[in-house]
Amino acid sequence: MSSTPESPLELRRRLPGLISVATDLALAGPTLRTASFLAESWRDSGPGGIANGVGMAIKVGIDEGFRSLMQVLAHAPTSKDLQRIREEVDCTLELYKSRGWLERPADYHMAPPALEESEANWRTVSFLGSDYNHLRFESGYEPYEGEAGRERWLGYEANRTAHAWVLRHRGRPRPWLVCIHGFRMGWPMADLTAFRAAWLHGALGLNVVIPVLPLHGQRKAGRRSGDGFLSAQVLDTVHAEAQAMWDLRRILGWIRAQGADDIGVYGVSLGGYTTALLAGLEGGLNCAIAGMPAVCLPSLLQMHAPGHMLRSVDRAGLGWEKTRKAMSVVSPLEIAPLVPKERRYIFSGTGDRLVPVDHVRRLWRHWDRPRTHWYEGSHLSFTWQGEVGEFVHRALHEAGLLWAPPLRTRT
Repeated sequence: MSSTPESPLELRRRLPGLISVATDLALAGPTLRTASFLAESWRDSGPGGIANGVGMAIKVGIDEGFRSLMQVLAHAPTSKDLQRIREEVDCTLELYKSRGWLERPADYHMAPPALEESEANWRTVSFLGSDYNHLRFESGYEPYEGEAGRERWLGYEANRTAHAWVLRHRGRPRPWLVCIHGFRMGWPMADLTAFRAAWLHGALGLNVVIPVLPLHGQRKAGRRSGDGFLSAQVLDTVHAEAQAMWDLRRILGWIRAQGADDIGVYGVSLGGYTTALLAGLEGGLNCAIAGMPAVCLPSLLQMHAPGHMLRSVDRAGLGWEKTRKAMSVVSPLEIAPLVPKERRYIFSGTGDRLVPVDHVRRLWRHWDRPRTHWYEGSHLSFTWQGEVGEFVHRALHEAGLLWAPPLRTRT
């Protein structure tokens, strides 16, 4: 879908939100929220608890700045949009209830055919002096006949083509790690850097594949990567996660056809959510590592959306409870994990300002309290937290994906 300049009417409609958030930024809203968070942490934990130094303040401040930026860029639906969305949600609940998917959400997900080598299109690309393969294939996913939003979803032409970044060793079969990126990512520079793909591939000897999630990167349907997630467009998010499951399972089938017996999945943020959902549909994984996992997208929208948008949603009578129920078919909390408990891993930051601690704890309880690591940092600081790399390294070793001994974990 091509980008077009916003009309004066569109700009006028967004003006209250832009002014509100711009004022927040001008009044140092992120700084005030950062100071408030650190003061509360000091009160609750004392000097010996969470690190209240300059380093933590910077990390939390980066999260808060990103949060404010996302509010500035948020697209506010019109009253006509909200009326349509409410009707879609009502129709969706009727369909899902009639087919038993609200009681058995795993049944909602169609088992896709494995990706055949003949369907794969490859090209070699260089990044920071290293080569990786860009994989493209036709996704083949379609929402169910009669499902609300089906025609709109199929109209996102760029999203029909799936993409993935692949780093593969020659010679004997190696273990594979599927890395699932976060919200607004889906570009090689962001994905390969965030997952330290060169380290996973070169130092640890893994084959690595980083699929691009629906509506992200070259699959985007809006102006920015990720537009359609964390928005009032409820059914687009449902279809995006359903298609993510479809595409990921096709890639897993392709990996297994290469003779690989050992496969792990590792996701961060939205990728942590997607990892947790995939772990309820695929039992033949060596491990599932969920980093900073959100587990309830409607509540995340309530937390981060600008106030004027939330008021519009409430006035339209959309209803958050109905929204949660409609999205339950793609909720990781509604599907029991198939990956064994000892192969489930979670990590998150004590200063995360984008995914609430409650989300992480809810997944921890749903996953029967697996191994979890809390690092002293924020959501966006995970990329330079050495202890995160150590935790992931140990998890991969325990899951049988590495032959080298694990790094010593700091205590």
